[in-house]
Amino acid sequence: MTMLLCHSRVCGNLKKSGDYASPERDAFGKVRNDSVCVIPAEAGTFENIINKDVFMKAKSIKGKSTEEIKTALAECLVDGFKPTLAIVFISIKQDRNAICNLLTSKGIDIIGSTSCGLFTNEFEDGYEGNGSVVVMLLDLDPDSYSILFENIGERKLSDVAAQMAKEALQKFNNPAFILCSTYLSADGKVMEGEPLVRSIEKVIGSQVNIFGGMAGDDISFTGTFVFTNEQSTDYGIAALVLNEDKIDLHGMAISGWKPVGVYKTVTKSEDNLIFTIDDKPALEMYLRYLGSNVSTVEDQINFFDSVGIYYPLQIERENREPLMCAPIGYDKEKEALICESKIEQGSSFRFSTPPDFDIVETVINKADELKNETNADADAMLIFSCASRLSALGPLAQKENEGLAEVWNSPMAGFYTYGEFGRAVNGKHEFHSTTCSWVALKEK
Repeated sequence: MTMLLCHSRVCGNLKKSGDYASPERDAFGKVRNDSVCVIPAEAGTFENIINKDVFMKAKSIKGKSTEEIKTALAECLVDGFKPTLAIVFISIKQDRNAICNLLTSKGIDIIGSTSCGLFTNEFEDGYEGNGSVVVMLLDLDPDSYSILFENIGERKLSDVAAQMAKEALQKFNNPAFILCSTYLSADGKVMEGEPLVRSIEKVIGSQVNIFGGMAGDDISFTGTFVFTNEQSTDYGIAALVLNEDKIDLHGMAISGWKPVGVYKTVTKSEDNLIFTIDDKPALEMYLRYLGSNVSTVEDQINFFDSVGIYYPLQIERENREPLMCAPIGYDKEKEALICESKIEQGSSFRFSTPPDFDIVETVINKADELKNETNADADAMLIFSCASRLSALGPLAQKENEGLAEVWNSPMAGFYTYGEFGRAVNGKHEFHSTTCSWVALKEK
């Protein structure tokens, strides 16, 4: 068979499909200058091949203002790149409307979430930032995706999620979800991740792929938002629904925190408040384990930063991975430990060991194992990492994100969340906390 050899960097966009072979990429997802792409001659000229709509290209941009994003977007379009979709992660300090207007003016569809910090690998030194914007741009075939948005208002979450799942099934026979939900509204409504996942699963089936995260607010606990081109809410859901017959998804949600000690029981709880553990005051029991004193819980944010993020509770779930749940404060009036998710009375749990480097190694090694098992590639990667990981792991959190991107050798973007959605190590999709949930996307 006669072959054509191409040394062009743009050829790196070609998919590994049939007899087509894409060149090697570097750690930042860019095509190596010395790489060679082999193309069957009968496929036509190289120019004809790259003009076919047979691959997805991904680029990410960053900025600390709308003007910086405008400049970065213009630079990224110079080579003829024509993105159809923007996945936007943004600080609450930024002007969401201005960013959305900018992208909309270019005919780009938007799904976005506010964050507790964000990151990307498409720069030589990587990028992690607070108070800024990161945008993952994809030139994905519009027939391969749909964006759904729901402002919940006074409706039941389970009804809204079920309706969204039904709409997804009307779009595609095999839908998958990149899911962004709010966590905390301006008036104090907290989104429950567990019924959101279960309601979608009930309609579509347990095989459905769901990855994503709960919006953040720079750890200010003032209100979180999800949005599309013209819609925004502080109590709702935005979903990028992908046609899994055309897009491969491979991902995992994993914590890395190790359990320690004997099982204990939540003997009195209400919603996300724990009053007693083994019939003793919850705060007393928690601090006894930590060896801390009451002065560390005077302020909710200080409590989250100084105590809760380091020692999440590992709540048992029958035949499922434990729910990682970090206490985020103490309600003095009710004398209850405040958790980031609802805890059922009677739940058994174990405390966690302090974080160490093994946590990062575990996450990256599991990703490497999955890639080798599936022999899969990626056009783009999204990471949804719990805000507690950034505070607890420090610089290791960035190392974790960059390590995942190196495993999949693709452009990456992500944000620090107030809760994560993703497939657990045992294969079941769950709502998580204190985890790193990631997904690699590949157009078929």
